[in-house]
Amino acid sequence: MPDKFARKPDRHARLLEEIKRNPFVTDEELAPHLGVSIPTIRLDRQELSIPEVRKRTREMAGHFFGVSRSLAADDIIGELIEIEPGRRGLSILETDQSMCLEKCDIVRGHFIFAQLNSLAAAVADAPVALTGKAEVAFLRSVRAGEKLIAKVQVLEKRGHRFLVEAVVRSREEIVCTGRFVIYGMTLKTANYLKLLKDAELKS
Repeated sequence: MPDKFARKPDRHARLLEEIKRNPFVTDEELAPHLGVSIPTIRLDRQELSIPEVRKRTREMAGHFFGVSRSLAADDIIGELIEIEPGRRGLSILETDQSMCLEKCDIVRGHFIFAQLNSLAAAVADAPVALTGKAEVAFLRSVRAGEKLIAKVQVLEKRGHRFLVEAVVRSREEIVCTGRFVIYGMTLKTANYLKLLKDAELKS
C-alpha cells in the first residue's frame, strides 16, 4: 500500500485533523484513509499523546461522578459513563454485527431501546426501579459499527414516580428519543411483592 502521507509531519497534521473532525474514529478506520498501517497509526498517536478511541470517547462524553442505586453495572446496556442519581445519566453502546438483522447490517431496535430503558432506570434514585411506561421514537436506522451515546434526564419526580426524558445520538445526529415513567421502590417492598407473587403462583 503506497503511503499517501509518507512524511511524518504531514501525516501527523492529517491525523490531528481527522481526529478533531471525528473523535470517535478508530485506528482501523484511519489506517487506510492515511495510507499507512495500523501499527503506524498507533505509534503516531503515542508520539502526539493522543489517547485511543475508547478514552477519547469517555473524555467527549463526560466524567463518571456517581453510582446507580437501582441497577448494577451489568444490568445497564452499554457502558455507563456518567450518572447523577435522580437527575441525569450518560452511556455509550458500541454496535456490532451480532446486534443486526440476519440479512443486513441494521441494528435491531430492541438493543437501542434497552440502552435507553436501562439508563432511565439507573438514574432513578431508589434501590429498585421498574419501568411503568415507555414511549420511544426511532428517527433513523442504525448501522453496525456506529457508537450510540444515550443521555437521560429526570424531568419530574413525584413521590416514587420518575418522568425521564431520553435521547440517543450517533455522533451529532439524533437517532432515537423517548420518555419513560420509572417507579422506584425499596428492597423491602420489592421482596414483599415477590413473596406475594410466589404465593399466588403456588395457590
